[in-house]
Amino acid sequence: MQVKYLPEKHIRDSALCLLAKYGERFGPVERPPIPVEEILEAHLELQLGFDDLAKRLGVPDVLGATWVRDRRVLIDQSLDPTQHPLKEGRYRFTVAHEIGHWELHRHVYQADANQPSLFDGPDKPSIVCRARSGKDRQEWQADTFSGDLLMPEDMVYLAWEERFGSLEPYVAVDEIADLSAKWGLGEDDHKPTVAAARELARVFQVSGQAMQIRLAELGLICTQVPPPDLFSRPGTIVRS
Repeated sequence: MQVKYLPEKHIRDSALCLLAKYGERFGPVERPPIPVEEILEAHLELQLGFDDLAKRLGVPDVLGATWVRDRRVLIDQSLDPTQHPLKEGRYRFTVAHEIGHWELHRHVYQADANQPSLFDGPDKPSIVCRARSGKDRQEWQADTFSGDLLMPEDMVYLAWEERFGSLEPYVAVDEIADLSAKWGLGEDDHKPTVAAARELARVFQVSGQAMQIRLAELGLICTQVPPPDLFSRPGTIVRS
């Protein structure tokens, strides 16, 4: 499914607007973690459940699926945090990702209920999210929405300042190099998650990798050698 281009600001504003509307009904969300299950079920009034999606849909590596007409979201049972506590962060990101599809894309499917799908049958989902599928525009938008919803910019800045005493960025190049050497990672592998990201990930109940990506986006973690004059002010956080 091809969806129209959306500026990042539009996606961010959509996520924050949803959070504000939830707050008007159920009380403002002032601190993490963001209650994504309650937003999906209580505010958006969607059904949320688990299933063996690979078996149900006949394809591997499905993490989540949304049935727009039925107002139903299913998450693959491999992410059920009651059975797999270490996957709670991935589970919450997937729930927020499906919320992103609902907020940004459901009108496309509502406008044409006969949109072509890879999945046949009367119970076919409108939207299917696979672990190893290419990040097309629709999936990128839902990922971006998920990050903005789970880790709102103001909350991240506040949590960082409370933990480290300022908003100065952490130059993580040395720590990443040490971790990469320890785990035998190459240049093409994902960057290892640094301690600061893991610490805030626990606060926001997201994965360490998702938190690190968000911190880098907000300029709080620098994963590459910065220009010589970038951090010329005193007080810059540089940990090894």
